Amino acid sequence: MSTSRAQLGEELLRRLAAALRSCQLYSKGHPIIGRNLESLCAALATLHALTPSIVIGLLGDQIVVDDAPIAKAEALGPLARRLQQIGVERITFDRGVTQDEVRELIDWITSADASGDVAAFSTAHVRIGRVSVEQRVEGSSADMATMKRLYNDAVSAAGSVWEAATTEGQPDVAVAKTMIDGLAQAVAQNRTALLALTTVKNYDNYTFTHMVNVSILTMGQARGLTDNGALLRELGMAALMHDIGKVKTPLEILNNPEKLTDEEFAIMRRHTVDGAEILRGTPEVPTLAPVIAFEHHLRTDGTGYPSGIARSALNIGTMLCSIADVYDAMRSNRVYQKALPAERVLEVLKRSDGKQFDQHLVRRFAQLVGIYPAGTLVRLNTNELAVVKMVHAPDPRRPQVRVATDRRGKRIEATYDVNLWEANLESDGPSSVVAPVDPDTCDFDPLSLM
Repeated sequence: MSTSRAQLGEELLRRLAAALRSCQLYSKGHPIIGRNLESLCAALATLHALTPSIVIGLLGDQIVVDDAPIAKAEALGPLARRLQQIGVERITFDRGVTQDEVRELIDWITSADASGDVAAFSTAHVRIGRVSVEQRVEGSSADMATMKRLYNDAVSAAGSVWEAATTEGQPDVAVAKTMIDGLAQAVAQNRTALLALTTVKNYDNYTFTHMVNVSILTMGQARGLTDNGALLRELGMAALMHDIGKVKTPLEILNNPEKLTDEEFAIMRRHTVDGAEILRGTPEVPTLAPVIAFEHHLRTDGTGYPSGIARSALNIGTMLCSIADVYDAMRSNRVYQKALPAERVLEVLKRSDGKQFDQHLVRRFAQLVGIYPAGTLVRLNTNELAVVKMVHAPDPRRPQVRVATDRRGKRIEATYDVNLWEANLESDGPSSVVAPVDPDTCDFDPLSLM
């Protein structure tokens, strides 16, 4: 979208926000409502002179018009929050839209509730709905900076979800749904970039980053198994809540840096039952959520906990979440454990001759994240440092990388990409990864090179 189109898009959003605000503040028939509707229709007509259809969409808390992000403004905040609250991710205006149709839309947005069906509203020239999992938003709206903001907002939202469960006995489902909608959309748009953000290890916010990471990793796996957007969101929500029972675990046990005693471990194990009970009593959570909360520490060979529970088969959502849970926990720095490299974690997932985890799913997971996941800083056989850009599923040990330093470790301006699976092993150029490198030891952010 050109600068002028972007300005027209921003003006359209401002007028939409004003029309919505006036309908909320004034009674029907008030002249201010009529004037704001006329201004909104004029803005639509101006853009329709340039394009037959105008699409307003939400990406996390970012508003886009025809795939171009609009600079956030304080006046647009209530509009974005209202659309998120009622589950609207996309509004399409076709050329020929009338003022009566626009009035119907505003009235619907004003009166709809969070449990409403967004597909229930449509006119001849106006359509609303969610962004389907198949759709992509290309360009700057899906770049790493946007993904990073979305991820950070999700971690903050996870904190709110946890706090509500702690103080009110139930997680904040409305906040969780909005967050999951954004993450599910991002998984469909740029799964590699979003998975790369899960490699960031934040000890201070471990509980909340773990919630978000497990949700992303579960949806990332599920995305390879289904195109059903509703199911993807349900799995993401359930995975987000998998450890919610720990709000009832005493902090001295939860944060104990030492090995737990048998008595302490027995208390810790209760979080699976507590979580299932909390979620069963929480309206609007998916039916999968209490199942996964209860089962995520059970194993296919009958081990795990709650003890004494035998399952002939585990729910597929449970198995996806369990793999994500173990993987993220083991590769994270915690008060009682140093992070392990992805390769070592994947070995653990394959242990016991495949009796604890479904090995078909583990293999798919290894192909998804790779031995060196996207966003990982690695040292090449040439001693150059590089950032993994993309996992090569047929050979997870040989990813695509972006070379960031020379052989002496000095940053280079002209970074370049190498597909290691295509590299000539006999040349003197980079052809393999030697080892992952702790990003804290270098003076640049690896993710900024993605």
